[in-house]
Amino acid sequence: MSDAFGTIVFEKEGSVAHLALHRPDRLNAYSVAMRDDFAEALHAVAEDEEIGALLITGRGRAFCAGADLSEFGSAPSQVIARNARWQRDVWGQLIGLEKPIVVAVHGFCIGSGVEILLLGDLRIAAADTVFAMPEVQLGMIPAAGGSQTLPANTGPSVALDLLYTGRRFGAAEALDYGIISRVVGPDELEPAAWEIAQELAELPTGFAAALKTAWGSGSEMPLDAGLALEQRTAATATGLPRE
Repeated sequence: MSDAFGTIVFEKEGSVAHLALHRPDRLNAYSVAMRDDFAEALHAVAEDEEIGALLITGRGRAFCAGADLSEFGSAPSQVIARNARWQRDVWGQLIGLEKPIVVAVHGFCIGSGVEILLLGDLRIAAADTVFAMPEVQLGMIPAAGGSQTLPANTGPSVALDLLYTGRRFGAAEALDYGIISRVVGPDELEPAAWEIAQELAELPTGFAAALKTAWGSGSEMPLDAGLALEQRTAATATGLPRE
C-alpha cells in the first residue's frame, strides 16, 4: 500500500510503515509542506493497529540537509519563518508514538535531519553519512529538540562542541558519540533498516509502548523510582498482578 504526498513517500508493507522524505532536488530539506505531510503520515501510523513499527528514510542523495533556508526569504524574519515550520508538533508525535521507530540515514544528515534521527529508537547510518548541527553558526539555536536530545545522547561536552562549532563529522564519530547505534555500508543501509523494522514490528502488541514508558519516564527518576516504574510497567504488559 502506498499513499502519495507532495514531500514524502508513505507506504505500508505488512506491519511496517515506511516514511521516506522525498524532496531530492532540495536534498530533502525540511519545509512547511514536509512538516504537514509528516504530521499526517504519523497520525496514520499511530491510528493503524496493524502497523507494528515505523521506518524513516530519505530518498535521493541525502537523508535531510536541514531546514529549507529558501523559505526564510519569503518571511518577515528568520524567527517567524522558523516558528511557522514547527506549528504542527511532528516532534511531539514522534516522541509519543507507541511503536518502535527505526531511522536510517545517508548522504547528509544536517540540523533538522539530526533532530529527526535522535527521536528514533534504533538509529542506523551509512558509513559515508555526513552529520552537522549548524544552527548556532547561522544565528539560531536548535528549536526542534536538538538542544535536549543531543546532550542526552552524547553528554554535554560533546553536544556543546557540536552545537557551538557546527562542525561536520562522519558516521564513525556519530557512533562513538551515541548519536547512532549502527553503521553499515551504503549498499547495505536499506536492507538492514527494513530487516530491523520488520523484526521490531513482530514484537508482542503493547510491549514496545511499555518499554518506551519504562525507559522514557524512568530515565528522569531516581533509580529506586525508576525500578518501581519498571516493575509496574512489566506487570501491566504481561498481565501479571502487581506486587
